[in-house]
Amino acid sequence: MAIVGDHAIVLGASMSGLLAARVLSEFYRTVTVVERDVPPEGPLNRRGVPQGRHVHALLGRGGQVIDELFPGFLRELADDGAVTLDDGDFSKIYISFGGHVLARSGFAQRTDAPMYLSSRPFLEYHVRCRLRAVPNVTILDGHDVVDLIATPDRARVAGVLVASRAGDSERRLTGDLIVDAMGRGSRTPAFLAGAGYERPVEDHVVVRTTYASQLMRIPSATVERMVVIGAAPGRPRGLFLSSYENDQWMFTVWGMLGNEPPGELAGMLDFAADYAPAHVLAAARAGTPLGEVVRHRMPSSQWRRYDKLRRFPDGLVVCGDAICSFNPVYGQGMTVAALDALALRECLRSGGLNDLPRRYFRKAAKSIAVAWQMAAGNDLAFPEVEGRRSIATRVANRCSDWVLGVCSYDIVVAEKFFRVNNFLDSPLRLAHPAFIFRLATAKLRRRRRDELLPVAGQKVA
Repeated sequence: MAIVGDHAIVLGASMSGLLAARVLSEFYRTVTVVERDVPPEGPLNRRGVPQGRHVHALLGRGGQVIDELFPGFLRELADDGAVTLDDGDFSKIYISFGGHVLARSGFAQRTDAPMYLSSRPFLEYHVRCRLRAVPNVTILDGHDVVDLIATPDRARVAGVLVASRAGDSERRLTGDLIVDAMGRGSRTPAFLAGAGYERPVEDHVVVRTTYASQLMRIPSATVERMVVIGAAPGRPRGLFLSSYENDQWMFTVWGMLGNEPPGELAGMLDFAADYAPAHVLAAARAGTPLGEVVRHRMPSSQWRRYDKLRRFPDGLVVCGDAICSFNPVYGQGMTVAALDALALRECLRSGGLNDLPRRYFRKAAKSIAVAWQMAAGNDLAFPEVEGRRSIATRVANRCSDWVLGVCSYDIVVAEKFFRVNNFLDSPLRLAHPAFIFRLATAKLRRRRRDELLPVAGQKVA
């Protein structure tokens, strides 16, 4: 790779920050990651990632990108204990979206993107270890970001002011590129306003999601390795039950629009009693709790539209939740962060630093838009959710419900939907004539089969 600068600085050692640092190590002589926490020496929760105590999903495309940035990463993850779903066996998962249960038996035709199930701390720890092994990357932990430093003409961000959390001493770090990976609390909008730029317009979908999680052990294999029950019409609630490393399971229940699950296990089980499959509820009831129930609230999905700004200073880009944070029930965050890192890499490869912020924000917006349409579109199916409903969103929701209905009994359709949901295939695949034909013929076969079924109590000649 061509070196484009001496020093890049990443603000935040979140998943998005760690992946961005790995990309920058290919283009800058040195990379510094500034992190307020002192990360634990092991796969443990840390204060700066409260959502890490809840269920997480590394979708198929996200895993592919991380494995590309750190070759052999996924194999290492599996060797250390992550649960791997690599044979395409639909009997190992139980997934319900919009009230439709995906096919529960059969095998996918393609198994080129296995899923890896693990806790967020486990995954983040392995990424952090691999990044620490990159020779030109340094993680400066235990430091707060005080402010961004602009050049006198405010046309460029030239560095950052940081302060040690141990001694409150401040120092300036200068860099050719600053990457803001500080999550929803990003200071870039305020910095832009103070430097004479416009703040980005923000798109919001107000979901008011609250989720409660209990780590546990389940005594025997009485349940699928991954259970996802999404919201359904008239029921803005759902649950997850996912197997983890070290024979652990994460049981999570969630509600939108003020439907808040209780903060203790018995209450969580009662909260899910009217929509959880009986065997899933039985498995959770039989589990042995590990630690306390934890809760987390997410007021809205939020997209800061940096891609629409007419002016933006050089030397600064933003990634991960600092650009867009989604309703967490869709498990898209880490995968979109990985796609942001890939967009940054492609922009640095193709044009270096020339007009980098504009090119990067527009490229990142393409993958963000796909995730936003899937997540926000599903949320906006509930009339109580606040947000803009375009005609395209309404049409997409109707089509999605049609597809999901067929997913319940056609394994080919279910696989194609699953691949789109994992960002392995474009949503445009669901509009391909061959796929539409498959949907229509599957529905026709189903209707004919139902018509041939004898009426209850009627004898068949």
